Amino acid sequence: MEQRPTPEETRPALTRASHAWRYALCLLISGLAWGEFVVVEWREHRSVFWTEVAIGVLAFALVHLRRRYPTAIGLATAVLSTVSGVAAGPATLAGVSVATARRPGPVVLVGLANVAAGIGYSRLAPGEPRESLWLTVALNVVFVAAVLGWGMYLGSRRELLWTLRARARRAEDERDLRVGQAKVTERARIAREMHDVLAHRITQVSMQAGALAFRDDLPADRLREGLTQIQDQANQALRELRDVLGVLRQDTSGQPAAQPQPTYGDVARLVAEARASGSNVRFTDLVDPEGPPVPDAVGRTVYRIVQEGLTNARKHAPSAVVSVRLSGEPERGIDVELRNPVGFEVTSTPGAGLGLVGLRERAELRGGRLRQGRDRGSFVLQAWIPWET
Repeated sequence: MEQRPTPEETRPALTRASHAWRYALCLLISGLAWGEFVVVEWREHRSVFWTEVAIGVLAFALVHLRRRYPTAIGLATAVLSTVSGVAAGPATLAGVSVATARRPGPVVLVGLANVAAGIGYSRLAPGEPRESLWLTVALNVVFVAAVLGWGMYLGSRRELLWTLRARARRAEDERDLRVGQAKVTERARIAREMHDVLAHRITQVSMQAGALAFRDDLPADRLREGLTQIQDQANQALRELRDVLGVLRQDTSGQPAAQPQPTYGDVARLVAEARASGSNVRFTDLVDPEGPPVPDAVGRTVYRIVQEGLTNARKHAPSAVVSVRLSGEPERGIDVELRNPVGFEVTSTPGAGLGLVGLRERAELRGGRLRQGRDRGSFVLQAWIPWET
């Protein structure tokens, strides 16, 4: 439930102009209230005239503090208006100020005080009353009710405007937060795609270049063959990078600007490329090829997991046998397992250690899970991806 603001929060700041028109309105109300008695007082009761002026000036001074002490100033100006028509304007302004808070107790108390003050002044002022008592009571009740009603309307309108502004600010803050989160998410997605595409190919280039650098007895034709393989891997990395950028940056028609990302059907090709580059991979695919096709998004996730697993095995256990096992069906999802002996060779290929972190995020985004660890001297990477996402 949204918390109601306090009157202090909703009140607009008072400028010189706003003070000026409020005091001008007070003078007008004071003139209307005192107008029918001022001539008589000036001619016949000069002391009463100056007394009313002095009390009115005091009321104008007190009403300046109405926002700090609303109820007290409202009652004080009402009492002063009992003996001074000049104080009627400040009493009205103070009553409006009390009503803007929309608190029943103070509003009723100040309203009754102003009704009594109006009746009392009309009976105490010099000269004979021009209206009957009942008419005076009715006029004062109607006037005070209208004044307090206007004040309550102003308070309600101020609260409404404050609430709308607060909601607008909150909506802007939430929008900025969502934009920031979207940027972070997009950067993470781009980082995962770039890592998954480049790490595999660049690792192959690095390992093959390292092998060529280590062998100084290769004949020219073998050296050319190795360099050609390095060139092919580098070109393939460039092509895959272009494909990723094409998917991330689409044209105005909404269609990808380059070839689509790999799917489940490309996993076998990935394993064949790893074998061609010298890796010893045992590949087992138990997914029924005659059954429903694996969704592209799921297949792409499986592809990236296998790709990262082969890259890590090539880095940390280059001469070990890597076992890749895939199984699954629509009812229970797809299980991925990569297993290779823990390597003891120190590799010079740099790594940021973010590949598995990105894979875990990718799997969780698809509603799956991923874990890695050691099992009887082997490093095991296991993942489960739901069939439908």
